[in-house]
Amino acid sequence: MTPKVSIIMGSTSDLPIMEKAAQVLDEFKIPFEINALSAHRTPEKVEEFAQNAYDKGIRVIIAGAGMAAHLPGVIAALTPIPVIGVPINASLDGLDAALSIMQMPPGIPVATVSINGAKNAGILAAQILATDNKEIFEATVAYKADLKQKIVKANEELAKIKYEYKTN
Repeated sequence: MTPKVSIIMGSTSDLPIMEKAAQVLDEFKIPFEINALSAHRTPEKVEEFAQNAYDKGIRVIIAGAGMAAHLPGVIAALTPIPVIGVPINASLDGLDAALSIMQMPPGIPVATVSINGAKNAGILAAQILATDNKEIFEATVAYKADLKQKIVKANEELAKIKYEYKTN
């Protein structure tokens, strides 16, 4: 099956974070690919990837990077495909990466999720694809309904807890 989403990370050390996006896409039955590319160590490979992604069937790119975090922005500069940036907590509690990804110049947008927020990146990718795919749309509706049910159930459980205050 042709991948619709490409998960890119600056280093394989980012895999424990980025695999959360893969798990979400897998849950939504969205085909994806996953690769390590570095804006600094393999810039020519990043350029080749970004310029050929659409022709390969990629419709959303999730790019995770830490520290200077140039990877999402470089990819966004090279393709019109939506890019979702995942700041990785590699230093400075991930704030350096978050600011690097969020502070893009006009014309080069990168949607940015929370630090280490690859799960939300996977959900956002599904929602982007859902705008043109009824099956994915219905899956995202069901996912959100399930989230609601979890909170309803949690509140039902919390309501059973009784607190007794003792006075001396």
